[in-house]
Amino acid sequence: MGSGKRSVLVALTVICAVGVLAAPGTAFAAPSPTPSPSASPSRTAVSNKDLEAVRQKLEKLYHAAAVATDEYNAAEEAAEKQSAEIVSLAKKIVEGKERLAELKKRAGAAAAAQYRSGGLPDEARLMLSDDPQEFLDGTRRVLQGERAAKGLLAEMTRTQQDLELYAKDASAQWHKLEAGRKAKATAKKKIKQQITAAEQLESRLEKEEKERLAELEQEAAYKAQTAWLDSGILKDIDGKASEQGRKAVEYATAQLGKPYAWGAEGPETYDCSGLTSQAWASAGRGIPRTSQEQWKQLKRIGIKDMRPGDLIIYHDDASHVAMYIGDGAIIHAPRPGRTVTVAGAGSMSILGVVRPDA
Repeated sequence: MGSGKRSVLVALTVICAVGVLAAPGTAFAAPSPTPSPSASPSRTAVSNKDLEAVRQKLEKLYHAAAVATDEYNAAEEAAEKQSAEIVSLAKKIVEGKERLAELKKRAGAAAAAQYRSGGLPDEARLMLSDDPQEFLDGTRRVLQGERAAKGLLAEMTRTQQDLELYAKDASAQWHKLEAGRKAKATAKKKIKQQITAAEQLESRLEKEEKERLAELEQEAAYKAQTAWLDSGILKDIDGKASEQGRKAVEYATAQLGKPYAWGAEGPETYDCSGLTSQAWASAGRGIPRTSQEQWKQLKRIGIKDMRPGDLIIYHDDASHVAMYIGDGAIIHAPRPGRTVTVAGAGSMSILGVVRPDA
């Protein structure tokens, strides 16, 4: 990377350290010097080594909560689709029953008409008829009526078969819905367990130790971001945002400072994929709700080709997502206890990049 661009990035880092990026959970600003621990009269101060172990434990707990949150969101999204499908099938069943009743009514009327005009063989009716042409016309009408009756019976059969298929599909969707509800409940339980464990772990720390823990989090993120920048990656990234991408970035930027909440899609709280999906929805592009589905379904692009508005997927299990905003930075909803913030794009382990408006 050229010295001019490196100077800009260094200046950006310093500015961010005293601005937006200094908020808890940010990963771009350089960490402040760690203050000397002050011993509590009632307990021994936790060492930096022990605090680092706590940081790593918290990272694992919140990562597990993020995975469970994706499971919860996926189950909720599937439940919405299945509920809509059940409603659609129910309407088809009602319409099918009405159609079948009408067909039966018409078939009954046709059968009654045939009964009234039938009974005598063709030879007898020819002998009793004063007009042979009238007899022939009548015979043609009878043949037409028979063909119509056969068509009517065939339509009734098809309608009945459709009703049976709709009912079978509705039953299958209902079973999926019930399974989804159980999966959602299980995921919700996992989320609460992981977050509760993390909160209990943090609650054992004194105020000064919590501050030092936050600094350790920033330091770990800063080291990862610095290593990413030192790879020279930014010299190859110069993509310009599309019109939709610009709108998505504007939406995400307007959410800065709002709290993280698992399963939330705004407007007051967000989880990571809730933020990215709503940002792109505001730009007129619907995308999958979860980070894992965003990774699976959206077009993947190389890191060097990314542009503002693209989504960066993190961790091997695609359990986190953020929006790239340019200059090596992202906007994301990090985890419980944090707010929507700006961070370094390389502050976490990147799995890949996807483009919603490809």
